[in-house]
Amino acid sequence: MKERTAQVNTSSASEGREIGNRIVVAGIAAIVLILALAAVLLFVNLPDANAFNARVEQLFVEIDTLTGNAEIKLLEILAQSGTAFSDTLTSYRFVIFVLLVFATALLIAAVAFLVMLIALNRRMGRIERQGIEVNSLTISRDQKAVYLNDFEFKLTDAAIETLSVLAEARMDDEVLTGAEIEAVISGRNAVDCEEAAGATRIKRLRDTLGNQMMSELLVKNIARKGYVLAIDKDVIRMI
Repeated sequence: MKERTAQVNTSSASEGREIGNRIVVAGIAAIVLILALAAVLLFVNLPDANAFNARVEQLFVEIDTLTGNAEIKLLEILAQSGTAFSDTLTSYRFVIFVLLVFATALLIAAVAFLVMLIALNRRMGRIERQGIEVNSLTISRDQKAVYLNDFEFKLTDAAIETLSVLAEARMDDEVLTGAEIEAVISGRNAVDCEEAAGATRIKRLRDTLGNQMMSELLVKNIARKGYVLAIDKDVIRMI
């Protein structure tokens, strides 16, 4: 029954990822298509770069009375203006094309980053609900270090003692209160220790680990019971 449930969950997760990927691809394709359509409409509605030159040429052909030096000079000026207008419009076309390409790239990047943020938020939510997936936790008292999934964390003497106590309790399937943690470390009876002392040790351990989210998920506080390492006891090693 459990295997069937796991297969169903895996299948659902795979289908969800495939649907999400298809939506992303469809969204990016829609952005590119819309911008391409806008570019086509824009370039189609731009005036012809040679329209001015064609009009001046038509004046040369149709008006035979413009034979004086002044008239011819005026037509030459108009022709030069038309050429300048044509060159300017060509450069505008290129600038518009570059801006459209840049806008397309920005929109695609924005969609990609949005998808990454959504995926990251979902992953963080799963981590918060399920805890950190720890494949190995090795505690070295001599080196005053803990190796979490091959990542090394240097700890203080007090922090390594607290983590060792929690690890030994986890291997024995025990949940320790703050007073019990303080009692094991100090060697006194639990009734003679304060809950706040153990809570302070836990806080210092979390501060030493650094990453607040990771440390709080690794060392869980079970209401009215105490503290426990939220990992599989089989991955814990003490050296």
